[in-house]
Amino acid sequence: MTSVDGREPRTFDEELLGAETPMVVTERSDAERLAEIGAEMEAGFRALAGVTCGVSLFGSARLAQDDPVCRTARETARLLGKAGFAIITGGGPGIMEAANRGARDAGALSIGLNIELAHEQAPNEHQDIELVFEHFFARKVMFVRYATGFVVFPGGYGTLDELFEALNLIVTDKIHQFPVVLVGTTYWSPLIAWLRGSVAAGGMLTEAEINDLHVVDEPSEVVEIVSEAARAQGRLG
Repeated sequence: MTSVDGREPRTFDEELLGAETPMVVTERSDAERLAEIGAEMEAGFRALAGVTCGVSLFGSARLAQDDPVCRTARETARLLGKAGFAIITGGGPGIMEAANRGARDAGALSIGLNIELAHEQAPNEHQDIELVFEHFFARKVMFVRYATGFVVFPGGYGTLDELFEALNLIVTDKIHQFPVVLVGTTYWSPLIAWLRGSVAAGGMLTEAEINDLHVVDEPSEVVEIVSEAARAQGRLG
């Protein structure tokens, strides 16, 4: 099966979503696909069953480890690990690698939830638990289910996707006492200004919903916010 530009699909999702013509799916293949998703979910649940106090960290895969943002991510993960949190990332390079390194620095559990991608997803070497997913949906469940909150560093579309999905779960009351911390005021302040000046001003968000976002610069601030929420959830003593 070829994609719209004539290439062979490079990933499972591309085969499913990017075919030149819609796939002719039989009842049997539907069932098989559902079974594959269920198997990924079950594998994740089994592997992460002992994780009771984790935090998911997100950010760009394109930054080098000596970038100041990566250094901040590594220190943030180190401090969170020292505070008793398992560190959960997407398992790839950039900010993900920096956070997994920080977990190792602290002797904390370092988890990588990898995804089959055509590029930018070579697993980093700093993971105690490494899972590989074919379906974004199954992976996204793990990021939320085993975390007490999200810490989001500067990033592109993938980072923004995780950020806004979490906010949607909060505003629809699917998750509670779940902090979303944005690290880097220079990077994130224009987004907050747009949410206030365009989205909320048009009546599509409330100020309280925007205030679900915490914008900070210091790793110690991240630890304070996430720890307070984890204690409120009863996950951190």
